[in-house]
Amino acid sequence: MNIDELEFKLLQSLASQYPTIAAASTEIINLQSILNLPKGTEHFLTDIHGEYEQFNHVLKNGSGSVKRKIDEEFGNTLSSRDKKSLATLVYYPAEKLELIQKEEDNIEDWYKITLHRLVQITKRVASKYTRSKVRKALPKDFAYVIEELITEKVEVQDKEGYYNAIIHTIINIGRAPEFIIALCNLIQRLVIDHLHIVGDIFDRGPGPHIILDTLMNYHSVDIQWGNHDIVWMGAAAGHWACIATVLRMSARYGNLDTLEEGYGINLIPLVTFAMDTYRDTDCSCFKISYNTSYNTKDLDIDTKMHKAMFIIQQKLEGQVIMRRPEFHMEDRLLLDKINYEDKTVLVDGKSYAMKDVDFPTVDRENPYQLTKEEEQLMERLQHAFKRSEKLQKHVRFLFAKGSLYKTFNSNLLYHGCVPMDENGNFKSLVVDRRKYSGKALYDVLENYARKGYYITKDTAERRKGQDLIWYIWAGPNSPVFGKDKMATFERYVIADEETHKEKKNSYYALRDDEKVVNKILQEFGLDTEHSHIINGHVPVERKKGESPILCGGKLFIIDGGFSRAYQSKTGIAGYTLVANSHGMRLVAHEPFESAEAAIKNETDIFSDSVIVETTAHRQLVADTDTGAILKSSITELEKLLKAYEEGLIIEKV
Repeated sequence: MNIDELEFKLLQSLASQYPTIAAASTEIINLQSILNLPKGTEHFLTDIHGEYEQFNHVLKNGSGSVKRKIDEEFGNTLSSRDKKSLATLVYYPAEKLELIQKEEDNIEDWYKITLHRLVQITKRVASKYTRSKVRKALPKDFAYVIEELITEKVEVQDKEGYYNAIIHTIINIGRAPEFIIALCNLIQRLVIDHLHIVGDIFDRGPGPHIILDTLMNYHSVDIQWGNHDIVWMGAAAGHWACIATVLRMSARYGNLDTLEEGYGINLIPLVTFAMDTYRDTDCSCFKISYNTSYNTKDLDIDTKMHKAMFIIQQKLEGQVIMRRPEFHMEDRLLLDKINYEDKTVLVDGKSYAMKDVDFPTVDRENPYQLTKEEEQLMERLQHAFKRSEKLQKHVRFLFAKGSLYKTFNSNLLYHGCVPMDENGNFKSLVVDRRKYSGKALYDVLENYARKGYYITKDTAERRKGQDLIWYIWAGPNSPVFGKDKMATFERYVIADEETHKEKKNSYYALRDDEKVVNKILQEFGLDTEHSHIINGHVPVERKKGESPILCGGKLFIIDGGFSRAYQSKTGIAGYTLVANSHGMRLVAHEPFESAEAAIKNETDIFSDSVIVETTAHRQLVADTDTGAILKSSITELEKLLKAYEEGLIIEKV
């Protein structure tokens, strides 16, 4: 056995973990057994946009995975009503138990029947994992008992009597409710092995902070940043243009409570500024799109804050564009193109009538300069964003668990697009006097986004990083934005809808072309025959006949309108994707009423499920990225065994 010095040191390090031939051999056997288990189920969600109730429900039911396990286990032996009731219990165990305890005449019998059923489902969902992995997932208080109930006891002759005795004891000592909750949570945990969030947790809906709290407690998750995530990340870093954007959008959708109550950000300085500066100003173009929970008594002040932040955003974005000529976004400099006398503005050299020119803080000679009051306001808001403990915790989580793209088990995940020209060539962006395109563009932008957040000193690198975070949000060659411009100014204050159009990147016209899709897969180092692209960002309008499945099943768009703001346009309430050992299933969801209705009436989200790919053989852990790592570990352990056998390394017995 010929090995170099470096490899010998690595084997010595491995020997400290497995000091004997027996230990190394046992680990090889263990790893080999894991390789032969079915791969875990992956769950893909995107464009959640703060809709926390629907998100939580889809997460709890695994996009129908829990219900399918119940059907598989009980078939026709349970009525559809009983199966529906059991599914609701699994989704909302504590809340459902509270109702049942009030309504059920013989609660002990109900406990007995329900515990038996839950144990059966737990056995089924645990069967594809090693005992070690299941053991790690068990709730601490009931770990031993659950393991006894779901493990086949060969040595026990009267198995039914043995299990009945355990369940009887659980009921007898008054621990049935807690045990039922523990089993339901375990089923949810085991049904989905890994969760992918393909961008846009923030904006529009009221609960992004609730969603992020949930994700931080989830057992296994990764996140691909969407444009609405990145702008919040920039705001948390303290970038003024990002802060102004976040505030303008929060006001626009009646979600300022997310900032005040969710993140503890003090908006009194903004309230005071808006009430004073915009007291006698026409704000009719700055209407609020609010939901049923919005308190309309705040409408007047929220409208004023909305307009105030719109003007500040236009100024701050103009400053970024002027100091970063390499962004080539001069067409977005519109404040200096306004003719206040005839109420028009020049856009791309053409004059358009404006609906509003009542901008009390805009200096016509120097339109992009903040007033002294606006500057003081932004300083106070920056301080509030940077000092919000919860926001910073959530953004650090997004950086730790997130990225602009991810390759995982032969799937390429990204939120928006790979910027291309009409011929399918990758478009480039100049960063540090060098052109970047394709995968390299993603990598350099992500690298600078991390610098913009994590560098604490006010350096050129930090400032560039933060400006690039803003570019990722709104730039024409940004992979998560994917349009030639963000027509915020035009949509607010120009009536002519011709100016509102935002031209999509050519990627969107080419993503049904197999050559283009293969080119993208190859760019990210993936096999073109068995790999897929999983994409969000642009809602699929099913009511117009659009399909989420493109390029013969190589590309899936799973944004179907999770956000209520999009549902009238898409006709559904979002797509999700489930990939298990048998293949891939695309799920289209109908609108979700509420968690309260789901618990009380046992109503689930109606989901139309379509199998989009079935594998020729059941996929095993050996076929996954984890499998590749385990195979590498086995190879190293086999080298260690040989080193022991040849006496190169001595056993520690």
